[in-house]
Amino acid sequence: MQSKSGDNGTAITEFILLGLVETPELRPVIFVLFLLAYVVTVGGNFSILAAILVEPKLHTPMYFFLGNLSMMDIGCISVTIPSMLGRLVSHKHAVPYGACLTQLFFFHLLVGVDCFLLTAMAYDRFLAICQPLTYSTRMSQTVQRILVAASWACAFSNALTHTVAISTLNFCGPNVIDHFYCDLPQLFQLSCSSTQLNELLLFAVGFIMAGTPVVLIVTSYIHVAAAVLRIHSAEGRKKAFSTCSSHLTVVAIFYGSGIFNYMRLGSAKLSDKDKAIGVFNTVINPMLNPIIYSLRNPDVQAALWKVLLGR
Repeated sequence: MQSKSGDNGTAITEFILLGLVETPELRPVIFVLFLLAYVVTVGGNFSILAAILVEPKLHTPMYFFLGNLSMMDIGCISVTIPSMLGRLVSHKHAVPYGACLTQLFFFHLLVGVDCFLLTAMAYDRFLAICQPLTYSTRMSQTVQRILVAASWACAFSNALTHTVAISTLNFCGPNVIDHFYCDLPQLFQLSCSSTQLNELLLFAVGFIMAGTPVVLIVTSYIHVAAAVLRIHSAEGRKKAFSTCSSHLTVVAIFYGSGIFNYMRLGSAKLSDKDKAIGVFNTVINPMLNPIIYSLRNPDVQAALWKVLLGR
């Protein structure tokens, strides 16, 4: 274990990431599975982006936000999985202290943007269904860009806050992380100094940064549900609900896994469940999003066929 003395008391210069499995025989299997998952996820999200660009029918606010969400999903999986695959190939598990904090920053930045983009998409559905007459003016290209820029600004503030806060902790003892990427719960467990303030900060900022979007999404969909139920034709109700079902599914998966991950900070020992949730957050979520958004959407399916056939 490499260490050094510093003004802030930080002694450790690197962490050891054990990865998903410690059994050498299973590492080639894990490598192949996660390489395939990475290729499928990146390919699927780039396909969604290409479909949105080539199909004029998809040049709408909802798909503008979906395109941005696809880019965030590519970023999320690229922050964690390639470095894990590299360690599997090289058999080197050491990660420099600075690289660990850099990974933590970018992971929280991209996940944060995801969080706010899902809120913007809920607002878009609210305007489209509840206020269709003023939709084009209220969701203009300028408004769309402002919402995306605000998402980046809020996520950047959140990621920077946690990264700066974790950098003030002392790491002078064990440096082994039983995980495949650097995240707050794992680093809290290794700190020699008290993490109480950091955990309070995580809950407080999390309540604002995640709680506010959840409230806005729920409020939007309460209004949407009320508006849809007032539609007399069954076909009209089905069409309105179908435009929201994909988004609601992604929201439920995204927030469900995120809440489960960060609400377990008080547990005495991090377990394999945390690795499973980590896989869900970094791999399964980004891989599922293109499937969910294209599964029941004929316009996206038609555009994807155009892209695949090279038309």
